[in-house]
Amino acid sequence: MLGYTITQWLFGILSFMAIMFALMVVFTRNPIHSVLYLVLTFFCIAGHYLLMNAQFLAVVHIAVYAGAIMVLFLFVIMLMNLNEDTEPQKTMITKLIAGVIGGLFLLVLVGALKGTEQLAITKYGYSEAGLMKNLGRVLFKEYLFPFEIVSVLLLAALVGAIMLGKKEAKE
Repeated sequence: MLGYTITQWLFGILSFMAIMFALMVVFTRNPIHSVLYLVLTFFCIAGHYLLMNAQFLAVVHIAVYAGAIMVLFLFVIMLMNLNEDTEPQKTMITKLIAGVIGGLFLLVLVGALKGTEQLAITKYGYSEAGLMKNLGRVLFKEYLFPFEIVSVLLLAALVGAIMLGKKEAKE
């Protein structure tokens, strides 16, 4: 027990929190609380990315998932105006079948992942693969031309969407 480093302790704590928050997403009855627990799960996963020295991936994960997508989920849930009266109730046999199918899926997943090797980053020691400066170096040296082509295509798509969405001016 004395041989554990701070990284291993943080990994364990973040893993426990991520699993607990993910279970709360599933078992919470209020959909708003469920979405908020999902945001906390995403923060724990971003902490795992930081432990793997992938800072850029952690920041993008927070911005995209915990930011944009969760705001969209909350917006849709609040627009749906969910009530217990309008929601159809599941029978006991439906719940039992869903539990059996979920258990079988877990069994197949564990069986498929049983023989896999550990990640190359942890197997070969410390890696600087996820650092932003290395990502920027590769992006702007090796992939500069495709990066610029994608930026021009996105600009053209943006202009096209604005033109399609623009209302005709009456003369």
